[in-house]
Formats: sequence, C-alpha cells, structure tokens
Amino acid sequence: MPKVGSAYGKKADFAGTIKAAGNYISRVDDLQQSSDMSIKDLLSGKNEDITSVVSAVAKADMSFKLLVGVRNKLIEAYKQTMNMPL
Repeated sequence: MPKVGSAYGKKADFAGTIKAAGNYISRVDDLQQSSDMSIKDLLSGKNEDITSVVSAVAKADMSFKLLVGVRNKLIEAYKQTMNMPL
C-alpha cells in the first residue's frame, strides 16, 4: 500500500489519503481478477502449476481481508465521531 505521509514529517492531506485508498482498492481488485484468471487457467488445463494458483488465491484473500479490516476501522471511527457530544 502506498505511504500516506512522507518520510519528512509532512502531514498527509485528505485528498492524498483518499487517492491512496483508491489505489489500494484498485490493487486489491487486480489481485482478485488475477486470482480468478489463475483458477480458470488451472481448470481449463492452460496452467498445471497448482502452487502458483494457491499463491495467487492466498495473496488476493489476504489483501481483501486487510481491506475489509481497514474499512471496519474507518466505519468504527466514523461512528465514534458522530457520537461525540458537541
């Protein structure tokens, strides 16, 4: 995942954070599609290397679980912010 802030202590702006999140979502989607293609190739006989298929599926699964975890933390933070007294 791309870094949100720089190494020089510069604060990340909101637009940069959203852009980085969008890039990560695109990367997860690419991994999911690559995993699906690997499975289709294995089933059709184009690819006989099952270890590469298992590796692609595991990588896509781990990336998706990380994305869901980040989403859950963002939703939790939003709910806490909305429940703050003014």
